[in-house]
Amino acid sequence: MDYLLDTNVLVYAQVDEDPAKQEQAITLLDRLARSGNAALPAQALAEFCRVGLDKLRPEPSPEVLSAQVEDLRRAFEVLPLTGAVVLEALRGVAAHKLSYFDAQIWAVARLNQVPVVLSEDFSHGAILDGVEFLDPFRSDFPGA
Repeated sequence: MDYLLDTNVLVYAQVDEDPAKQEQAITLLDRLARSGNAALPAQALAEFCRVGLDKLRPEPSPEVLSAQVEDLRRAFEVLPLTGAVVLEALRGVAAHKLSYFDAQIWAVARLNQVPVVLSEDFSHGAILDGVEFLDPFRSDFPGA
């Protein structure tokens, strides 16, 4: 795997408040699903459901979210949240001053040897212990 997708990519593909970001997210997800070189942390699926149930209007039904999660599971390998990930995330909090849930994304990438996290929630171009963070919504992102 070359890329780990963060929750914001999944959410932007569903939200039409920013049509440009929505189009970028849909295009990126489609391209990466076809290439087979991206994965999702289980955390991103859980956060995607929470956002859908708590923040999206109109609120999608649990059945609609279930279908979307199934589609994502078919398109991308889902990397699990494990005890080792929790411990590595805590190391990331201490060593890199990340928030816990950001550290957990970083830990999944690091422990699964995924070199790049695609997210707008990290500093674009930052590299932490071999994991690079790229914002796929920047105009200078390759393929943007």
